[in-house]
Amino acid sequence: MDHASQLRPFVEALRGGALVVDGAMGTQLYERGVLYSACFEELNLSRPQLVAKVHEDYLRAGATCIETNTFGANSLRLEKHGLAHRVGEINAAAVKLAREAANGRAYLLGCIGPSGYFLGEASPADLKKVRGALYEQARALVEAGVDALVVETMRQTNELEVAVEAALAASAEAGVDVPVIGSTSLDELGRMADGTTARAIADRLKGWGVQVVGVNCSDGPMNVLTAAEEMLPVGLPLFCVPNAGLPRRVDERLVYVSTPEYFGVYARRMYKLGVAMVGGCCGTTPEHIKRIAASAKMAGASDGASAGGGGAGTTGGAPGSASMRTFDETSGARWSDSERPANLVNASASVPLADKSPLARKIAEGRFVVSVEVNPPIGMDPTKAVTAAKMLKAGGIDVVNIADGARAQARMSNLVMAARFEREAQMETILHVCGRDRNLLATLAHLLGAHDIGLRNLVIITGDPPKMGDFPDASAVYDLDSIGMLKLAARLNVGVDPAGKPLGGRTSFLLATGAEPAALNYTRELSRLEEKIAAGAELIMTQPVYDASVLNKFLEDIEPFKVPVLVGLLPLASFRNAEFLHNEVPGMQVPEAVRERMRRAGSGAPARKEGVAIAREMLASVRDRVAGAYIMPPLERYELALEVIDGFVDAPVALAAKA
Repeated sequence: MDHASQLRPFVEALRGGALVVDGAMGTQLYERGVLYSACFEELNLSRPQLVAKVHEDYLRAGATCIETNTFGANSLRLEKHGLAHRVGEINAAAVKLAREAANGRAYLLGCIGPSGYFLGEASPADLKKVRGALYEQARALVEAGVDALVVETMRQTNELEVAVEAALAASAEAGVDVPVIGSTSLDELGRMADGTTARAIADRLKGWGVQVVGVNCSDGPMNVLTAAEEMLPVGLPLFCVPNAGLPRRVDERLVYVSTPEYFGVYARRMYKLGVAMVGGCCGTTPEHIKRIAASAKMAGASDGASAGGGGAGTTGGAPGSASMRTFDETSGARWSDSERPANLVNASASVPLADKSPLARKIAEGRFVVSVEVNPPIGMDPTKAVTAAKMLKAGGIDVVNIADGARAQARMSNLVMAARFEREAQMETILHVCGRDRNLLATLAHLLGAHDIGLRNLVIITGDPPKMGDFPDASAVYDLDSIGMLKLAARLNVGVDPAGKPLGGRTSFLLATGAEPAALNYTRELSRLEEKIAAGAELIMTQPVYDASVLNKFLEDIEPFKVPVLVGLLPLASFRNAEFLHNEVPGMQVPEAVRERMRRAGSGAPARKEGVAIAREMLASVRDRVAGAYIMPPLERYELALEVIDGFVDAPVALAAKA
């Protein structure tokens, strides 16, 4: 199709993942003065500029998939407005408007909603009537030239089945291969109207022949994420398009209260789970989609919507957003995650591990090392952080690591903070480097500058989006994901810049990376970790884990990688802290037994003591299988780090703890 000349085939883009679906059409039209009693689909004919403007706003927000304004454009719904005879005209006009707005920058999804003909205990005649109406609509959308059909917001299992049948038949009988997305709308218990569970309906959808399964609407992001977790084992790409929570009536207007920031957080969780397509349903706005697009960047969006030329204003990435990229090690050419070739950097040309830094030497010698996270404080006074570094040094801690713009707040540069720690506390540091705030050139300059002032240890991460911090309007860059930055740093370690030019010397960075042993999509986490190691990672620093069986399985699974591990430990501060981590932080699982221990401990000093005891038990369970510990003290209570490792390292720890 000529409208897709800048796009890969839709099925290929699904494999790349992190596609951004647009948001609500109906509530946007309502906000722009159209009454709910109007036929929104008829506006494709009578007010095309208004519909096109909604599409354009979503595209500017970062959408890479645009749904046509055809949710109710079947004859059964249109009949209520006296428009049943205009099904073909209305659907064709909708596709034309979406195509012109996208202008080759986004995929067109032909939207097919419920028939409007109630189907509980339906007779064969009822089902035949609905199938005929939805087939007519699907055929019109296919002939107008959509990239995929999305059968969505279906509550009735029997209606979903006939709708999928109609969509598949329309594609086959038109002689084109148009993928079909089957999306349900589930209740608060994650069930269809007849009680069918999310997993069961996903299995049925797969059996019926759809290419993508998913859930939309469904009372907001939390319920949709829960359903997605159940659908994941089916093995098809997932489509997750929640509404903005339950609407409330305010001054005779329906208002949806889930904020764009909240959507961004859940979008990040969905992409991390492995969901291929995330967007917004009822009540969502371009601002919601903007936050989803930012999460897609952070998740490592491939150039699924690009055929090499890229969308307008991007660097070869998905339309409306600059995708994170990595580099071919020989030519410097840019590659997406789905295209990435094997790492070709000649590691033997780099400085030997033991010669890179004191920390690297200890690891190479098999000595147990401990790193403690100490971040620059919010504001301008670093005195407390420097004092903490001195205390940890006296306690026998080997190194402190410093986050890069932790939680997207106003903090001093971690490069400057690291220099102060090394100068004033004689404490070795690990510098976090994330892809959020710097493009390729700035990242290159940052690394060369860090090396020049003597910083040798890096942990490469993608980084929190600014939407999660105090500056939600700040732009996220994400030119490179963590794999891309590891490859960049590995090239510097052999004396070559990203373009393949010699540097006149070589850096000697120890390159660490992060991992989540309790990741929801564990298979994807291991695959990404393997890619990070191929890209140059020499040390793994894990997220905190509170279940010894989870941690031991992770260590067993990564043993073939032959890369040392620092186990992450975050001493729990209270029962509330444990509940928050378990329920609200992706990749964190706090077993019920551990939460019960924290509940019994109460609060204050007894709770902190119990949290330290739990962390010590975790460390003891893997002490002989890891290279060391990576401790994240809660609420800047750095003394807890010394309590955690008392007895695991040399005597100065106990002395400092008593001081």
